[in-house]
Amino acid sequence: MNERKNGSQLQWFDQYQASKTVLFWACAGTAIVATVVGFTWGGWVTGGTARDMAEESAAQARQELVAVMCVDRFMAAPGAGGQLTALQEITSSYAQGKFVEDGGWAVIPVAGGAESSMPASSGDRRKAAVLCAAELAKREIPTTTGNATPINDQPPVAR
Repeated sequence: MNERKNGSQLQWFDQYQASKTVLFWACAGTAIVATVVGFTWGGWVTGGTARDMAEESAAQARQELVAVMCVDRFMAAPGAGGQLTALQEITSSYAQGKFVEDGGWAVIPVAGGAESSMPASSGDRRKAAVLCAAELAKREIPTTTGNATPINDQPPVAR
């Protein structure tokens, strides 16, 4: 008896022809479900969101670049050991960033002897100075003996 019932359901499914209304709503529902799933779980974003994400990423890259250059300029400056000691005695990350920013290490020299800070806004410059200060706070105070100088975070070598 079950075989006959299953057989009749299969025959009905085989012979079914959807109307235009059913086809329209099936397509519309499928499009809506695909859009919802794509934006929630699929990682789709709008053009504006993608633009904002790209701008944020570019700003972060500029800040990190300025911070790396800042560390190099700080460590190459005369009296870096004393300045590093003074920086490490400051406990607040805000005050450490202010110390680096006021010291002028978070700016980039450009052609003609002028100085330019690469990040566009003052907030970007501030973040770059805080990143620089955080990296410097982790460093050990250089101890130079004789003509030895540290090269690229390596132990001092004699020249």
